[in-house]
Order: sequence, then structure tokens, then C-alpha cells
Amino acid sequence: MIYLIVFAVLGSFALSLIATILVRHWARRIGFVDRPGGHKQHHAPVALGGGIAIATCICLPILAGTFFARLFHSAPPVWLPSLIHTHLNGMASKFPIALGIVIGAAVLHVMGLIDDRKPLGPGIKFLVEYAVAFGIAGPFGIRAVEFLPAPLSIGLTAIWLVLIINAFNFLDNMDGLSAGVAAIAATTLGLASLMAGQVFVPTMAFVTVGVLLGYLVFNFPPATIFMGDAGSLVVGYTLGILTILTTYYESGISPTPLGVLVPPLVLAIPLYDVISVVIHRARLHVSPIRGDRRHFSHRLVRRGLSTRWAVLTIYLATAATGLPAILLPILPWWAALLLFIQCVCVTLIISILESAGGKSTVE
Repeated sequence: MIYLIVFAVLGSFALSLIATILVRHWARRIGFVDRPGGHKQHHAPVALGGGIAIATCICLPILAGTFFARLFHSAPPVWLPSLIHTHLNGMASKFPIALGIVIGAAVLHVMGLIDDRKPLGPGIKFLVEYAVAFGIAGPFGIRAVEFLPAPLSIGLTAIWLVLIINAFNFLDNMDGLSAGVAAIAATTLGLASLMAGQVFVPTMAFVTVGVLLGYLVFNFPPATIFMGDAGSLVVGYTLGILTILTTYYESGISPTPLGVLVPPLVLAIPLYDVISVVIHRARLHVSPIRGDRRHFSHRLVRRGLSTRWAVLTIYLATAATGLPAILLPILPWWAALLLFIQCVCVTLIISILESAGGKSTVE
């Protein structure tokens, strides 16, 4: 399995690297760029379209891999490595799920492209996001908390997905931030699902990691390409799907159901950012969805960090809260609870340190 994971990361990394270079050249040539102004920090036009590379390089390998498995699982080609033979039946069975995931990603991606060209109203965006979320949870059956009655499970799944989609959309406010945090979170979820003995989920997670790392080569500060909403919506959606598909508790195997707390810990920093921004804006009586420089990253910069160090600090915070969460499903309840409390304490420490020294100037 480890070789399959290495191939997923390296193959998707190379694909993303090439796709990002091509899209960046195309975007510059046709003038598909993000121009400075307003609350934006860059001082010269930067190519958009990174989301095209991200969405394509995440969706195509997942769909192509499961379709290939479905086509050849009963009679694998002789040239196919025996390692792949072992997983063909399992991957083939995931084709309908993969198809649903890709359809949802495509809808969000197209909406994001339109929004990158001409901003859409928040009402339209939320409507489409919820339509995708209910479609995934309903007809395609990708649901969280499945032990609950179906209507309640579907509703909670939709709310969770829309929350994570917008958390990463909010997080896309500084070079390299959203993609880097997503790569760390996807790595954590990939390891958690690997420990649970899954195949499709870790493969999808590590394909996502490779794609994001390939894009980050050109997006880490100073960025030469942005993902825009066409990318951030797909990234958040993909992470939301991964949190739902990953197995955190198996009766008779896991000592405690506290493994279900893994997702909020893995995504603690994006959730902290979106919640803190909404609170900041509410206190100032401005729209909670209006773009500004009140994000966690901007607050760190106002306290003296450079853009790079602010981004790296948030990477470390994401790893600090997320990586320990991998152990939750295999620990006894008291140890899992202590680990959860520790991660909550890390987030609270960040909040306290942020607010220390008085109020920062808001732009």
C-alpha cells in the first residue's frame, strides 16, 4: 500500500506542476489575472486559474483510477503490477462515489470560475454550495453521523460541507495559506484512513496532497498564481468529503468512539479562522462575508510577522492540532479525551496570544 501512496503523491505532484505552469502561461496571455486594490495585498496583477489546475488534477486521477478499476477488475492487464491487482475490486466499487464527488467538484469549480471573472452574490454561492452538499449526502449517500436518521444525517452533512468549503475559501487570503493548510490536513486524514485499513480514501487524500504541493511551488509567497474561488471551493469541498469518508471508529476494534472528534481537530485552524473573522466583523457591524484583512493571517502580520512567517506559523498550528488527532481512534477513552483537550488548549493559547498586547489596527 505504501508504494501506491508514494505513486499517488509523486504522480499527482508532477501532474499539478505541469498543469499549473500551463495554466499560468495561459492566464497571463488572455489577461485572466487578479488585479491589486481594495483589501488585496499584492501590488501587481497575478495570474488566476490555479484552481483550474487544482480541480483538474484532483478530479481526473480519482475518476480515471476508479473507472479503470471498474473496467478491468475482473481481468486485469498482465502489465499491471500485482500490488494494484490486490486493490482493483475495492477501487472498482468506489466508482459511483468517485463520480458523485467529481460532479460536485465540477459544479463548485464552474461557479468559482464565474465568480473569479465577475463576483456573484453570496446568496447564489450559498444556494449552489448547499445544492451540491445535499446532492452528495442524498443521492450519492456520502454522509456523516450515519447512525442518525437519514434526514438528520443528510442535513448535518450539508451544513458541515458548506462550513468547510467556506472555511478554506476564507483561508485563501494570503499566498500559500489555503493550499498549505489543506495539504497538511489532507496528509493527516490520509494517515488516519490508512491506519483504519482503507484504500480509496487514503489514495484520494494523498492525490490531493501531491496536487496541492505541486501548486504551492508557484503559490508560496511571493505567489505567481492564485487559485481563486475556482480552487478554494474545490479544496474545501475535497477536505470536507475526506473528513466524511474517513473511518474513525469500528465497533469491536476501536476502544472508543472519540475518533469522531478527528475532523474538528484536523481542521481546527481553518475553523478558528472563519469563526474569529465572523466574530470580528459582527462586533464592527459589517457583513460577515465581506472581504477584508481581519483574518488570522492578517492579524499575525499586523503583530510583526512577515507574510512567509505568518503562513509558516499557521502551518505549524495546523500540524500541532491535527497530527495528534490521528491517535484518537486507537486510544482508550481517557487518553483520547486528554489528547482532545490538549488540542483545544493549543487553539485557545493561539487565541490568547493573538489578543495579547491590546487591540490591533483593523484595515
